[in-house]
Amino acid sequence: MNLPPHHDPRGQASPWVQRFAPLVAKGGPVLDVACGGGRHARLFRGLGHPVMAVDIDTRGVADLAGQPGVTVCQADLEGGAPVDLGGSYAGIVVTNYLHRPLLAHLPGLLAPGGVLLYETFAQGNQRHGRPSSPAFLLRQGELLAMAQAAGLQVVAFEQGEISLPRAAVVQRLAAVRPLPAPDLDGDPEPRPLPLAYTLGWSESFGT
Repeated sequence: MNLPPHHDPRGQASPWVQRFAPLVAKGGPVLDVACGGGRHARLFRGLGHPVMAVDIDTRGVADLAGQPGVTVCQADLEGGAPVDLGGSYAGIVVTNYLHRPLLAHLPGLLAPGGVLLYETFAQGNQRHGRPSSPAFLLRQGELLAMAQAAGLQVVAFEQGEISLPRAAVVQRLAAVRPLPAPDLDGDPEPRPLPLAYTLGWSESFGT
């Protein structure tokens, strides 16, 4: 389910995604899942990454089709038929979208060192409006559990209630397919922790 935007879908990228975008390897390919208006495809293209923008409705990124470094893919991610999303991505971005069969598949699309950035609504959001179906709301700690089960290195995780741009309950994850660090007794290579992005939080929940 690709959730309705709360502002111009081509508006500012999620501050969570902006904060952790520097973790994505320079020039590495990025997958924008359920891209909507393409705000994150546009962000990473502007940062010099080739991007693949996928959605069932690609009208919001029609202007990007044919642009250098951009692949626009019209696909029904929930239709049952397999969708070839490629692989070996330096970054994967998902915001305001949850399809659990796909969720479990995403870590396997990351290259070593690749970054998964995920932000969407969670249980409790039904008190505030849409989405209200449990099918489209993350359970307590679900993103964290997925990352740990997939062997990802969790850089940051948040869950809780927010008040802007409207009251909602959300989860946010930044996780990395780990790189080995031979001198750390089996622990992965530490990743830089970017400073919190402090501007534009009211823009977080577009598509």
